[in-house]
This record gives sequence, C-alpha cells and structure tokens, in this order.
Amino acid sequence: MAARGLPVRLGGTELELRPERALHWPGGGVLAVADLHWGKPESFHQHGIPLPPEVLEDDLARLSAALHATGARRLLLVGDLIHSRRGLTREVVERVAAWRTGHDVEMVLVRGNHDRHLDALPGAWRMSLVEPHLDEGPFRFAHHPEPAEGRYVWAGHLHPTVRLSTGADRLRLPCFHLGTGVGVLPAFSAFTGGMDIRPRTGERLFAIAGDSVVEVPPPRRQRSFAGR
Repeated sequence: MAARGLPVRLGGTELELRPERALHWPGGGVLAVADLHWGKPESFHQHGIPLPPEVLEDDLARLSAALHATGARRLLLVGDLIHSRRGLTREVVERVAAWRTGHDVEMVLVRGNHDRHLDALPGAWRMSLVEPHLDEGPFRFAHHPEPAEGRYVWAGHLHPTVRLSTGADRLRLPCFHLGTGVGVLPAFSAFTGGMDIRPRTGERLFAIAGDSVVEVPPPRRQRSFAGR
C-alpha cells in the first residue's frame, strides 16, 4: 500500500505530514526532514560496537520514496545530518554521493549541534550549508525548537515520540509535535532514541503508524478509549 500523508493547515498554508517522517510544503515545493544522523553505526564501529551498517541504506531508500511521492524541488535537512566526525567514513561519503546522482533537487542543510564539526560538506553531495536557520515564506527552519516572532518554526533535535495504550496493548511511535509557534519533526533516522511528549493545551501530536500518519487524541480521550 502506498504511503499516505496527512494534510494539515497552519496559518492558511497547506502542509502534509508524511509517514516517511517528513514534512511536505506543496506551495513551496519543499520537503523537510530532521535528525538523519548519517554515519551513526560507523561511529559505533570505531568503538568496537557492531551495529548494523544497512541503516543508511534504509534511510536513503525512505528519503527517495518521499521525494518521489511529493515531487518536491527542494530538500531541507533541518540539522544533525552527520552523527559525528568519525562517522563520515569514505564508504558513507561515496554511498551518499551515489544516491545524490539520482535526485535532481536542491538540498540545503541547516546546521545542527551534531554538524558542528563540519567545515564543509563533501562536494559530491551538492548540498549547501546554512546556519543558524533558514527563513522561507511564513516559516523558519531551524534545528533547535525556539520560537521566532512572525514565523512558524519547524525544528528537530528532540526526536519526539508518543506512547499509546489500549487495555494491555502498548505502543511507542515517532510523531510530529505541533505547538502554537513551533512544530517539531520526528527524527528521520529509525536508528535513534526518542523523547516521549505529553501535549499541553493547544498542542497536537501526529503519530506515524506504518504507512500512515494519524492524529493522537488528547490524553483525556485516550483514557476513554482505553476503557471501552
């Protein structure tokens, strides 16, 4: 079954929350993702910890799927693209360079805290680097979730997750966390930890459930569902 995004409106602007863990802004031709952490297994390998190297392949395939599904002209990488200097191995550089040849889109990295070691990105990746944020239309794209006057901020950094329960069943899923002035994207890499979010009044959570995105009812409604 094809992945299905969930349309939302913010300040009169149409957006789509994608199950590939991405934000699609059709009017801007933009796809935005955060916290890819490329090279994380390779960083652990250098400490003798044998994590699976195919994580990068899975993430690149999912990123390709999101680009193809949306037809986005620009890809904004909202921080923490590279996990660490040690993770930027020759194999990672070459694999991403090969993947890049198949995508004729503009790519922009907004520097995150894990990217602070980067003096420059590998030239074959054809990505530009900006900091500390990028303003586009009514939005600001920044790695850290800090409000900005006059703009809605899309950020990463926190790796939001939500816990769901119905009776004896328990789930913990990555999610989009939308506040009144700041929206936090889920970590794009599936090989990351997460921070459980309990929404405050006026905030909304959208869980990624397989190939779909679904809005999570507020906590009081979750309890009533559990009692059915």
